[in-house]
Order: sequence, then structure tokens, then C-alpha cells
Amino acid sequence: MTLPCAGRLALITGASRGIGQALAVRLAAEGARVAAVSRTACPGDGHYPGSLTETVALAAEAGGTAFAIPADIRSEEGRHRAVREAEEHFGLPVTLLVNNAAAPRVFDLAFDQMTGEAFREAVEVNVWAAWDLARTVVPGMVRDGAGWILNITSAQARHRVGPPYGPNRSGGACLYGGTKAMVDRMTTGAAMDLHGRGVAVNALAPEGAVRTDHAAAVADLPAHATEPMETFVEAALALLTGDPDRLTGRVTGSLSLVVELGLSVRSLDGRREIEGWQPGEIDSSRLRTV
Repeated sequence: MTLPCAGRLALITGASRGIGQALAVRLAAEGARVAAVSRTACPGDGHYPGSLTETVALAAEAGGTAFAIPADIRSEEGRHRAVREAEEHFGLPVTLLVNNAAAPRVFDLAFDQMTGEAFREAVEVNVWAAWDLARTVVPGMVRDGAGWILNITSAQARHRVGPPYGPNRSGGACLYGGTKAMVDRMTTGAAMDLHGRGVAVNALAPEGAVRTDHAAAVADLPAHATEPMETFVEAALALLTGDPDRLTGRVTGSLSLVVELGLSVRSLDGRREIEGWQPGEIDSSRLRTV
């Protein structure tokens, strides 16, 4: 059986834990050569559990191959070095790019309390780093004849509606939501500019919060407002393997895409179906427009 990502090089930022780590494992299981990028190289290096060392081991357990690249994508040098090391190590161009890394969300800072330092870091990491990485690898994608760029976005990009304003644990989320709104608009514009050149550009948000260590630290997540990691990863895989001429320019939610495309939701190693989360089993009340 030919695996959908066989022979392709995937570069994933923020790959030491959470969504980035899960995507690294699944793409490796699907045959991709994975360059896992993060500042957290070894266990204990970061504020939260997870490291590139563990990501590489999990990818191997899933039957795939991953290569750890410790790098700080807040700097141009760090971003470009990550691409260079990935392509030199595997001898392939990056044709799958997942912009997953995000700056601290600083939900505790209201609009009038925001600092210039937090603002600049969020724009650099959430917006410009994703843009810069994409423009760095697009020439190789075009030469290879196909490429896929996936930007991880968030429902926080949606407008706050009021008054009255209902309670929200994230407050106005001006900075994080604002940068993700720009990512969404960047996604659709880039998809238009690159259409017909074999490159797909899409953005995907969890429709229910994916329960990661970071998400749990930000807010108390009730079960009805969450989804398993596997549904998000399955939707991401579809956007990273679809026809670039047709499945591009999408800003969508994970559960909605699973239902729309009738995706079989599988475990991170791709070996078994996830009970209760197949397209016909997902409650329609969970679906919403991102």
C-alpha cells in the first residue's frame, strides 16, 4: 500500500508537544520524513511536558521517521536554518509545511494593558514567521510540482459580538485573536496567489478545544467543548494530501471537515479507527463556523 505522504518532507513548528507533536507522529506514520522544530529539545527544557526527543521516539514507535531541529523561529536566522537543516538531512525539499508554533496567548492582558513586547512577539511568531517560512519553501514546492501549507488557526479569530458580552475565559483576546485573524486572511490570499502552481494553502482550527497540557493550563475545559487530538489530526492530514487545485483556500474547523469529507478518523499511528468520532457519529451541535 502506498502511503499518502511517502517520499515527502514535512516541516512542523511547535512539534515538541500538543498538536505539533501529534501531527509529527501521524505524518511520519503516513510515510513523510518529518523535520520536528521547536525550542524544547529535551525533557525538562520547557514549561510544559514534551520535547523533540520524545516526538522523535513517538514517530519511530508509529513506524515513521522524524528528525529533531532545535530552533527559535522568532528569528529569521532560526527559521531559515531549520529549513536548511531539514532539507540537508533528508536530501529533499520541504513540500509539507505546518505552521503550528504560537507565541504566548497573554489572555490575562486586556486591550489597555497590552505591552509592546508581547505585541511584537505575537506578530513575529504567529504571523510573520509563518509567512516567512512559507515563502522560503514555496520555490521548492513549485519545482517539485506540488506542495501543501497548513496554518493552525483558532476560533479566537472570530469577532466578539455584543453588547451584551457573555462571559469568556479569554476576555477580548485582542492580540491572539487578532493575529489569528490575520493568519486566516493571509491563508486565503496566499491560496489565490499560488493557485495553479501546485501549492495548496489552508488554515485549520480545532472546533472543540483539543485537550493539551497548554490548553488545560489556560482554561477548565468541559467535555462537551473538547474534541480528541485524532479528529484534528485527521482533518489536518486531509488538507496536507488533497488536490492543490481543489482543496485550497479553506479556513475551516476540524470536526466540520471530518464530516464534510467523510474522513475515517484514525489513531495517531493510523492503525485503528477512533470509536465515537467517525463522521456519522459526531453530534451536529459540535459543528460551528470558524
